[in-house]
Amino acid sequence: MPPDSIRWATPADAAGLAEVHVVAWQRAYRGILGDDFLDSMDFGSREAWWAGYLGRGARVSVSEREGMIVGFCNAGASSDAGWGEIFAIYVHPDHWGTGLGRELMVAGESSLVASGFDRALLWVLEENRRARDFYERQGWSQGGPIKIEDIGGTQVNEVRYQKDLRAPS
Repeated sequence: MPPDSIRWATPADAAGLAEVHVVAWQRAYRGILGDDFLDSMDFGSREAWWAGYLGRGARVSVSEREGMIVGFCNAGASSDAGWGEIFAIYVHPDHWGTGLGRELMVAGESSLVASGFDRALLWVLEENRRARDFYERQGWSQGGPIKIEDIGGTQVNEVRYQKDLRAPS
């Protein structure tokens, strides 16, 4: 079932974004990141972060169903010169497998093309096979470096994926 709408987020969407962000992290990263860290994720602080981020003019695509935010894609200029980047894409776990992720990825890629980028990158946890399979189905391929990050006290590898946005999907 397609989303009711995909639109640009506003600061008023901060609570909905926080809900999706926290719940998706808790489900997607269970077994990869520490349970204590995931269980301690705070909706209020995440909502405040989103309100500030959007208040500074960030452009984030959100997907709605029946007036509720059920997913988002945050895309923009990468710190790697000349590259666009998908910074984050999450769908509420109750809506996994419904096509929302694909729709949000299309929206994110389209916003990068509209901003003048012809190539994009993203980073994903090496152990997150579900996400990696999703990206590969959307035409992304692993390339470039691996980086080591500490997230919530757990050291993880992140792998870089990239895509030529001019290539037919």
